[in-house]
Amino acid sequence: MFRLAPVLLLLSVFISPASISAQRAVDIGGKVFYADSNRPAAGVTVSVLNIQLQTILSDVTSDTGDFRFSGLGGSQYVVSVQAQDYQNARVNVDLSFELSNGMLIYLQPVAGKAKPPVSKQPAISAHELSMPEKAREAYALGQKKLYQDKNAQASLADFQHALTLAPTYFESAYQLGVAYLTLGNLAEAETAFRKSINSSGDTYGPPDVRLGGILSDRSDFAESEKLIRKGISLDPNFWLGHYELGRALLNQNHLPEALAAAEEARRLAPKALLVYRLLSNIHRLQQNYPALLADLNAYIDLDPDSPAGIRAKQIRDQMQHDHPDQSRHFAAVRP
Repeated sequence: MFRLAPVLLLLSVFISPASISAQRAVDIGGKVFYADSNRPAAGVTVSVLNIQLQTILSDVTSDTGDFRFSGLGGSQYVVSVQAQDYQNARVNVDLSFELSNGMLIYLQPVAGKAKPPVSKQPAISAHELSMPEKAREAYALGQKKLYQDKNAQASLADFQHALTLAPTYFESAYQLGVAYLTLGNLAEAETAFRKSINSSGDTYGPPDVRLGGILSDRSDFAESEKLIRKGISLDPNFWLGHYELGRALLNQNHLPEALAAAEEARRLAPKALLVYRLLSNIHRLQQNYPALLADLNAYIDLDPDSPAGIRAKQIRDQMQHDHPDQSRHFAAVRP
């Protein structure tokens, strides 16, 4: 989705995990919640392990806590979920006996550490509850198709139907934009995000952040920064907002501010792989090679066995071998 730019740098290695081909392809999907607040766990790492507890695939949950892995070829797996200040969760899955497309995983807090995430937007807002029941049903169906079924195209009709029934349903306009964004239709995504902003009276942060990300892709970084800062002011715990702010600031060469934003994104979503791509670019520009090496190590720890993780190991080893004191000469892409 992101275009290459000369100012931005490192890590073409971070590609999406490839699906695993097999004789009988199966899927694993579900939703993660924080048990102490019953809120969806967004931006936490979910991994699929084999029976030897080796990582096969890894990804982060969506804004609504959903995850899905497709194309698995065996029958026995372990689903592992990790989140800061919460106990690691592991669920054994035997696909020869059960379907696992609707798993519900609740993360238990570590005693004395975990604090329920705070957001200006409740799990189900009063505004959403005020929408007609049929509109809410269409909205929920669209979310399932978008996040659980990974079928963005099919979700469009549901979100549009919800908006037909309730034109001020700004949450549905936002999710419609996310679906279009997933499909790579930036023009329609922008229209949907602007509709969400206008319908909410600009009181709902996520569409500001997403629209800011689109403007960053167009290299309109100053306007992008304004929108993203507005989104963060409305929803300060939306980790993607801090990530997108760091990306916009990096492209304006505001490195200290970009680093602060990236570090806040890491604090809110320490398992989000995107964050370490951003940190890597910042630290390379700052010529902070120990920190850059730490970014690579963090990425590898989170995603060791995917093609991206394996390539990251190769880059790290090359850095350490060829440039033990300063590793200046590595190609990179915009985060």
